[in-house]
Amino acid sequence: MTGATPIRDAATIILLRRQAEGVSVLMGMRGAGAVFMPSKYVFPGGAVDPGDASAPLTAPLAEPHRSRLVREPRPGTLPDPDAIAAAALRELAEETGQLIGRPGHSTWPGFAEAGLCPDASALVYLFRAITPPGRPRRFDAHFFVADAACLATDPDDFSRACDELSHLHWVPLAEARALDLPFITEVVLAELADLIAGLPQDACLPVPDTVPFFDNRTPAPRFAQIA
Repeated sequence: MTGATPIRDAATIILLRRQAEGVSVLMGMRGAGAVFMPSKYVFPGGAVDPGDASAPLTAPLAEPHRSRLVREPRPGTLPDPDAIAAAALRELAEETGQLIGRPGHSTWPGFAEAGLCPDASALVYLFRAITPPGRPRRFDAHFFVADAACLATDPDDFSRACDELSHLHWVPLAEARALDLPFITEVVLAELADLIAGLPQDACLPVPDTVPFFDNRTPAPRFAQIA
């Protein structure tokens, strides 16, 4: 932690939809009254809650993503890969109504009604960034990408979404950077485009060689690559 504002772990999922007509990502707009990034288009995500650490997963986050999540910890902290992955899946369900899970028992809304349990095995760790000092809220944000083919729900049905994000829709990847985006979202989109460049439509998402890390724990920013 630096300064008066604590840094909280957070998790975001970039849902990638690959179709014959092109590649798109799921985005929505934060409310104008939001404390953090108001009126900006973002991916679904949010802070890790205490209950995420005990949430059952039908399958955990795969390697090397688990190992990469615990590298370069903040002083005095020990990252929990399962809690971070669970938070990403929970936020996706809450903010979009979309579920990534397998048959099983869960008490989470959406999953419980569908008879599903969250599944973290489809998540690919793509990017990490810590909010700079001086912001009203600060997060150690972990960005994952997942293929929309892994969804257990209709990718065009947002009827179960909460009201935290408006204008939820699939944005063509080539057009996404023209939206009103936070700077870090622009950077993540560029990383995603590089990751899938030339990837066949039916191929599995590749594992990045490294995970870029924008480390803003102190007023002197640092850029690193997590191998």
